[in-house]
Amino acid sequence: MNDTDPSAPAGTPTLRTLAMPGDANAAGDIFGGWVMAQMDLAAGIAAAERARGRVVTAAVNEMAFRSPVRIGDTLSIHARVESVRRTSMVLYIEAWAQRYLSEDTERVTFARFTMVALDGSGKPTAIPPET
Repeated sequence: MNDTDPSAPAGTPTLRTLAMPGDANAAGDIFGGWVMAQMDLAAGIAAAERARGRVVTAAVNEMAFRSPVRIGDTLSIHARVESVRRTSMVLYIEAWAQRYLSEDTERVTFARFTMVALDGSGKPTAIPPET
């Protein structure tokens, strides 16, 4: 993985959404918190699939915004499980923007999310082996 200048998204396409005016500041740039929320959703989807159960976000590490997302851009989130421990895992998440009315795409941010698997009582539980 190359955190500085990737030529293509890393990981599996996990979530795709449209940046709308209600998600933007006065300059027309989408709030970073909205982008981060989309990345958290994708991390949760990928982590729950890997854990085969409930997961929660424990930490967001190394988040870096490289370029703004603008109103009308289509945001695509890609997720990849980097490591699995007993009850937690680290996922590498990238957000790519397809610019409005264009075929141009660029990576706008990336981060590492630490997710923890939970049992039915909300306590950390072991992540099953990969099948």
